Amino acid sequence: MRFWQHQDSARAQTRRLLWAFALAVLLLVLGVHGALLLAWWLLPLQLPLPAGFLAVNVGVTLLLVLGGCWVETDSLRAGGLHLARRVGAREARPSVSHAEQRLCNVLDELCIAAHMPRPAPMVLPRAQAINAFAAGWDAQDAVLAVTQGALDCLTREELQGLVAHELSHLHEGDTRLNMQLAGMCFGLELVYHFGQTLRERRGLAWWFGSAVVLAGSAGWLAGRLLKAAVSRQREYLADARAVQWTRSRDGLGGVLRKIMDERRQQARAAGSGGLEHPALQHMLLVDLPRSGRWARHLDSHPGLAERVQRIYGRPMQPLPCQRLPVAPEPAGRSTPAAAPGAVPLAARYDPYAG
Repeated sequence: MRFWQHQDSARAQTRRLLWAFALAVLLLVLGVHGALLLAWWLLPLQLPLPAGFLAVNVGVTLLLVLGGCWVETDSLRAGGLHLARRVGAREARPSVSHAEQRLCNVLDELCIAAHMPRPAPMVLPRAQAINAFAAGWDAQDAVLAVTQGALDCLTREELQGLVAHELSHLHEGDTRLNMQLAGMCFGLELVYHFGQTLRERRGLAWWFGSAVVLAGSAGWLAGRLLKAAVSRQREYLADARAVQWTRSRDGLGGVLRKIMDERRQQARAAGSGGLEHPALQHMLLVDLPRSGRWARHLDSHPGLAERVQRIYGRPMQPLPCQRLPVAPEPAGRSTPAAAPGAVPLAARYDPYAG
């Protein structure tokens, strides 16, 4: 995998999409004014435009978008630890679980290799599907949570790939970016809801509310599509960063291939406890399966087969997903012995390699 090239491409595409997001907000403001102006002209009374018609339309629309963005973003400022506990995660217990001790050791290794602060390790004990997420506004409240299914089914090399992917999101500021985009989408959605509120009244309010709903629905859909597109590019970036940090395609690649088998069998679909929370969907390693006509365009993650092909450079078959025996971590060592034939993480990773 040419991870440097993939990282540069993902960053460039993200910048273009963020500019498109700003353009969508501008077009929404103009669209609301245009729709209200057209509605006024279509009135049978032929009344002159009131003073400040443009200023009021633009001002109210921006107030809804920016105010809604601020309210939603402020509600997410409680921090990663609060969000993780809200969805049922608990702190890792390395002293009582070999699997959780391995998670903490892998997290320590990768944070040292990546020269970044260590987020709080957490576990989702009720979630049997392989998944993980990272959350937090900054290093002080950052958390990295993995599901019980990931601890049970992933080898140590695969766990390294999963943790490296989530650390990349924290390293690149993706958690903050996703929360800001979620706030902006909420602001765009407020314009649509404001139009619906006007439509509940009779007379001219219904007429102008319909115009706002028409423009607001287009703006909301554009915001959702752009937010999902930005999120998919950040997933590509995190995949490439994980391969760079671990110097192994089979780490993250093995995780995604096991999830492919898991999805194919649909054996663990009911074990996603806590992951259905709307605030988590764009933070997960892989989003939860859903169907629908617009599902592919609104998905916050690329398809599994596409991600695997980018990592390996060719299509790959799923790997059997089954519970693995967990050997205890060697006492007194933060870096356990590697499996036969495996290259230690410290030897694979060179922070100054370009």
